[in-house]
Amino acid sequence: MRPHRLGWVCALSIVAGCATPSPKGTGDLGVVVERARGTLAIVDTSERSVLAEVPGLGDLSHASVVFSRDGGSAFVFGRDGALTRVNLSTRRVEQRIQQAGNSIGGAVSQDGTLVAAQNYQPGGIKVFDARTLALVADIAALYDAAGEPGKRSRVVGLADLPGRRFVFSLFDADQIWIADLSDAARPRLTKFENVGRQPYDALVTPDGRYYIAGLFGEDGLAMIDLWAPQASVRRILGGYGRGQQPLPVFKMPHLRGWAVAGRHAYLPAIGRHEVLVVDTESWLEVARIPVAGQPVFVIARPDGRQVWVNFALPDYDRVQVIDTVTRQIVKTLEPGKAVLHMEFTPRGEAVWISSRDANHVSVLDTATFATLATLPLDAPSGVFFTSRAARLGF
Repeated sequence: MRPHRLGWVCALSIVAGCATPSPKGTGDLGVVVERARGTLAIVDTSERSVLAEVPGLGDLSHASVVFSRDGGSAFVFGRDGALTRVNLSTRRVEQRIQQAGNSIGGAVSQDGTLVAAQNYQPGGIKVFDARTLALVADIAALYDAAGEPGKRSRVVGLADLPGRRFVFSLFDADQIWIADLSDAARPRLTKFENVGRQPYDALVTPDGRYYIAGLFGEDGLAMIDLWAPQASVRRILGGYGRGQQPLPVFKMPHLRGWAVAGRHAYLPAIGRHEVLVVDTESWLEVARIPVAGQPVFVIARPDGRQVWVNFALPDYDRVQVIDTVTRQIVKTLEPGKAVLHMEFTPRGEAVWISSRDANHVSVLDTATFATLATLPLDAPSGVFFTSRAARLGF
């Protein structure tokens, strides 16, 4: 009787016009920033298709996206300082606030209740209720420069930490701060000074233990062991360019999409045509891999077997793939002019690559390197999938 009854109910549903597809699970979704039009394209990573385009998001020339805990909403940080919450299921803007003059990214707290924006202008971070976007904390990045006490620094390298905490770097002040918002009305700040010249971007290791900031003003990185009872800054990879003439830097490298494969990290070398290989137990350099140009993103496939690299001008039409066993380049690809971003599907069977000047996103098979799909989009830049919602530091 039960199978017969089920069939009868289904038949009635069809007659009643209710045989519509069930809502799409958010784990299949992602977004692509269409920077020229201020539009966010919502994409299906399994079907390799564009589901909708959400316009009216302002200046997206350096936009970044993070996701709500359930993966149902995208928080978009625009260069114009706006913070927009986009509902991926209804495919529309839910909330939009003008929170700063110039913003370059943000983070969501471990428990999903807070969303923080890192701001160039005015320098600092602002923290909002993730549900309502009501302001809960405004932390000015104030420091004393020579002859200029109380100056504001641009903030970079913002990342979430366990326990409603955020960590970020002050580019102009050569400092790293940790903000504990256990009591959001009274943030507690831990400040690390003289970490190195001009920390420009940073990351948290996948286990949440280390915060590592790249230094634009000198060769090397600053690292904090977040598990240590008395955390302090340790310098690693100091002088990696010693004895070599640095090249002009046409685009700042990014560390947020860094590559960890086994016990090794793969990092872009500023002003060099090299990827640095670092032992994550000793934090010593163990190898260098020559590549086609100045690396911008150096990211690992989820299983760690491959590392994919894109480049700054004049080599920004190429992508190279490194095999992490042999540490050799196994493939050079040209998916389209001005490759800006790459994002792996959650299990790594495919990678999505945006080519701004070619006005498309390519979807490539990571085993065969075959092109699985080409999606026409207007000046695409950042590609972000909802799988980030479950990852620390994203």
